[in-house]
Amino acid sequence: MEAEKPRLKDLIHDKPVHERAVEIRSYPLKDGRLIVEGRLKDDQLTQGYRWDGEHRPAGTVHLIYVRIMVGEWPLKILDAEAEMEQVPHELCPTTRESVRKIIGVTIAAGFSNEVRRRLGGVRGCAHMAFLVMAMGPAAIHGYWTMKSKTRRPLPKSLEEFSGLSTLMNSCTLWRKEGPMIEYIKKALEEEKLRKNKR
Repeated sequence: MEAEKPRLKDLIHDKPVHERAVEIRSYPLKDGRLIVEGRLKDDQLTQGYRWDGEHRPAGTVHLIYVRIMVGEWPLKILDAEAEMEQVPHELCPTTRESVRKIIGVTIAAGFSNEVRRRLGGVRGCAHMAFLVMAMGPAAIHGYWTMKSKTRRPLPKSLEEFSGLSTLMNSCTLWRKEGPMIEYIKKALEEEKLRKNKR
């Protein structure tokens, strides 16, 4: 009988050497738009040496903020700005304005690829691009949370289900013929039957 392979978490015995924290918050505006603020923080948790042999103390390497304003439906980026409070090189802040290249991008299928195309590689900052890609789905959640503060009637059909196209095929549960779509179809059918009995 083959020995059971150890779980990865059981192989961890030392303290971490690096930590990345990403926080994303959504703030509603009175006109129905939303400001989404992303924060990326990289901490080197142990001292070491730079590529040139110079001593590198432990501490924060990146502290980057990106803010996007989103609105319309499907959600579109209407404005964008970036701040770099802590970066490893004095030239890093020269990439801040590249975040404006995402203005006009729709947050829908292909969003990450479009962000990579506009901000990735030599076109911007890899850390900002990573943060913006994480902010897209969070913006949708923030938008729906903002909209859910007002109760709306159940849609009559899948076609009337606001935002369904964004969810469709976003994960295995939301695949076209998956359990979440079947659940919604069943709820719509039950509502139709309830209305017909009145």
